[in-house]
Amino acid sequence: MSIRKQFLKSRPVCKVTFKIPETVGNGAKTAHLVGEFNEWSTSATPMKRLKNGAFSTTVELTPNRSYQFRYLLGPSKWENDPEADAYLPTPFGDSRNSVIRL
Repeated sequence: MSIRKQFLKSRPVCKVTFKIPETVGNGAKTAHLVGEFNEWSTSATPMKRLKNGAFSTTVELTPNRSYQFRYLLGPSKWENDPEADAYLPTPFGDSRNSVIRL
């Protein structure tokens, strides 16, 4: 998986591209980026499926903040990003969330 951060000079935002590789996303029909930036909506930020089976999406986030997130593959498979800046326990205590720091 990969995360690419692009801080814009023209506006106070950071364009962040999240990518799930084909080895993880292959076989999933859908993928969504779910996190604090979209109020943990499982449908607000769909990821585009690429021809090779990978998924990708870009969101604009406010710099100087940290955001928790996870990937939802299909209807019920949750994944963290191994390239996240940190990990925090979920409020449910059964897993951890990925964290991106801008």
